[in-house]
Amino acid sequence: MSSTRGGGLPPRAGGGRGRSAETPSARRSAGASGGGGGNGRRPAGKKKKSGAKRFWTFFLVLLLLLVVGAGVYLGWMYQKSQSIGTGGEPAKPASTQPIAMVLLGTDFREETDSHLTDVVMVAAMNPKTDTATVVSLPRDTRIELEGYKVRKVNAYYPAFLAQEKKGEGEAKAAMQRMLSKYFDIPIDYVTVVNFQSLRDIVDALGGIEVDVMMDMCYKDTADGTDINLKKGPQKLDGKNALDYVRYRKTNCNPPTGPSDDFSRNQRQQQVIGAIMDKVQTFNALTKSGSLIDAVADNTDTDLENKQILNLVKTYWDIPKENISYPKVTGQWRSPFVYINDGELSAAKQALKDELAGNHRSSSAESGQ
Repeated sequence: MSSTRGGGLPPRAGGGRGRSAETPSARRSAGASGGGGGNGRRPAGKKKKSGAKRFWTFFLVLLLLLVVGAGVYLGWMYQKSQSIGTGGEPAKPASTQPIAMVLLGTDFREETDSHLTDVVMVAAMNPKTDTATVVSLPRDTRIELEGYKVRKVNAYYPAFLAQEKKGEGEAKAAMQRMLSKYFDIPIDYVTVVNFQSLRDIVDALGGIEVDVMMDMCYKDTADGTDINLKKGPQKLDGKNALDYVRYRKTNCNPPTGPSDDFSRNQRQQQVIGAIMDKVQTFNALTKSGSLIDAVADNTDTDLENKQILNLVKTYWDIPKENISYPKVTGQWRSPFVYINDGELSAAKQALKDELAGNHRSSSAESGQ
């Protein structure tokens, strides 16, 4: 991602960030103070990824890193960035050590007070190889884990929140322990982002251009939902963008077509891609403040402020070819998705390999 577009992220001081193949550690050292040009970096894999496949990785990068990165560019914006994250020193600086984190995307709305996690993603990142591996679980994944009640994966966070309210421990920490055990890796951080963040960010950007896939109509007076979208290219504000990614079924007359979870994922990817396109061209001087406010108001993370800045400096221009997405699918047998054991085992190993510095490209994982 270019650092010179539209007043976005700051150029790095000094020379280029290019790296030789013989001295990876020296390359990282030089890269920390190198120039904004990322073309000197050798991608980990040759297969070109679509914008859709970058979805949840860059959701995290967009909300927590790129936006905060604008704060590094402006002194006063740096102060605003302190509203995201916690104080203290990171035990494992992301600029020098590999880390793993969980991103939870919740459907929280004040009207319903629901905290189901429609997105459950684990990302492992390694600064020595300048690579990342991202694993997403379908929200209805059946989790059977020793010491835990059998649930859909999206139901654990609300259950842990209920325990937190009773004084039985923090929900994020409980998710960290549970998913560390499930994936058999040490997870360092958990970040929770609610849907309102998507709405606020789109509005802060002045809307996004989206080619709506189909007509959509659904109304619910209980929570104020009023989805009414027509197929075709159009500019969506925050409310309509959120409606677009949430739509599942219709209750209108005449009815519109239904949408399964796979189609919802595609639309979510489409919207985040549109946000990324807009962010890459926005003026940091006029937009960064409102973007950071949108993130801070709707994000709950245990990342330290300094760790967020470490992540910015280390990964904000990571080539998309250096991010792998092990496939995890399954079969739907109501009410659960039963994950393919072979794919899950491969995904777990890919996360372990990433943390160990043995990144596997998506093309290698697929045998291409």
